[in-house]
Amino acid sequence: MKKFLVLPLLFLFSWVSGQNLDGAWKLISQNGKAVTDQEYIKIYQDNYFAFGVKNVADNAFIGAGGGPYSFENGKYSETLDFFTLNPLQIGTTTPFKVDLSGNKLTLSANTNNGMLVEVWEKISSDEDALSGNWVITGRKREDQISRSTPGARRTIKILSGGRFQWVAFNSETREFSGTGGGTYTAKDGKYTENITFFSRDNSRVGASLGFDFEVIDGEWHHSGLSSTGSPIYEIWTPYAIGYKPAK
Repeated sequence: MKKFLVLPLLFLFSWVSGQNLDGAWKLISQNGKAVTDQEYIKIYQDNYFAFGVKNVADNAFIGAGGGPYSFENGKYSETLDFFTLNPLQIGTTTPFKVDLSGNKLTLSANTNNGMLVEVWEKISSDEDALSGNWVITGRKREDQISRSTPGARRTIKILSGGRFQWVAFNSETREFSGTGGGTYTAKDGKYTENITFFSRDNSRVGASLGFDFEVIDGEWHHSGLSSTGSPIYEIWTPYAIGYKPAK
């Protein structure tokens, strides 16, 4: 009897594993047209997603969006916590038809602007000590640590597949404060960001910033110098633990 159970169990395992979207993805076509003039990078991690868009020619920031997503039993939906391209859609949930085949993800949905069909290609699913969706909960100044409980107004940083994106926003007022992202490495206590898009100043694209990091009791302690040269010490908590939504 046990021999006959092997194949169904293997099928179930492959089905569950196949629904794992964690990693970094790039949009390669939209409504049948190749995407070449703009670069869309989307990161999935810990049941959350974020994407940023820039012009390829001049690195000008175009937009960003993200929030929690659900992908179970072949059904996929996204809920928007932030969306610069149309803030009125913040808080809405959109169901998509989904096809995940190898490293290609096809999403299609009926929108206010008609049918939308996107094809995403996975860049990487690499993991490291900092892979996760994080929310800032603390800062250290002059050896004093101050803590805060993130609510509607929060700053997150999502890392997966060698890509990162931070976003500061308020999901209640729909206010968007800024975002940036790019590639990163995290090894032997050294964390390096290579900026590929930045909403506040696209002249920062191409810059690299190095920091020290340590994961202490499940939290990311991040220290070094900011892009303006000021010393920083930040504490990031896993989003599912640190974020306290209003009831």
